[in-house]
Amino acid sequence: MADAGITPGDLVLDVGAGTGVLTLALLVIAALAAAAVTFVSYVLWPTWPRATIPFDTPAIPVTVAGVLFNVPPAAIRAAVQRHPGAHERIDLVFLWPSLAPPQAAGEPSTGAVTGGDGEETPEVKIDDRVFVTIAGLGAVLPPQARLRSIYPRYIERAATAGSEGLAVVAFRAGTPYEGEDLIYLAEQPEQFFARCSRPVHAVPGTCVYERLVDTAEITLRFPREWLPKWRTVAAGCDRLLAQIHSPNGRRTADD
Repeated sequence: MADAGITPGDLVLDVGAGTGVLTLALLVIAALAAAAVTFVSYVLWPTWPRATIPFDTPAIPVTVAGVLFNVPPAAIRAAVQRHPGAHERIDLVFLWPSLAPPQAAGEPSTGAVTGGDGEETPEVKIDDRVFVTIAGLGAVLPPQARLRSIYPRYIERAATAGSEGLAVVAFRAGTPYEGEDLIYLAEQPEQFFARCSRPVHAVPGTCVYERLVDTAEITLRFPREWLPKWRTVAAGCDRLLAQIHSPNGRRTADD
């Protein structure tokens, strides 16, 4: 009489079928769990508001390298940076000498402005602007340390006299600052110094004037042709820093 029991071959087939069903069920459960995690992460992930902040909004608080600044949205050059909170860097522009942010497109001109000395000055031109970048200092040496230990390695030996007590010395060709001049107050270089590009054909020269506020480096750019009034420029930069940064008992690191 033939044996009606289960053969070894039948056992292997039955186990294989059960394993396939179990694997499929596990895959479905894993897919559902992944979808749930993705949905929850999307909902809870912090994002900045998508709405653009109006230009006429009062100054908003931003932090760069842990330092607090209050900047008017109209002065922020990039729309993506126009929000409060922490930034790796922020790029600003201000009219000179009023230090007001530029007007929004389509708004009428405000006419004459008042300078820091209280005298009315003519309406500003498009080039009468100072550009400001705020970024963390990171591993870069502070401006004063660069003046003492870095720049002397790259400049020419002889300096020439400039206007209003300034001295001008060229950076050597083949150095990181090729095409620029180091311009500083001859008697007290640390009181005022800037790196300035030279005018080339129709392209005017630009000066880079750097300041340090705690762990944030402030880079101000202005036309080289302003240098004969460098004292006014330095005073204006001081007013601008006081305008966007309230030290709350902390002093500027360059003071």
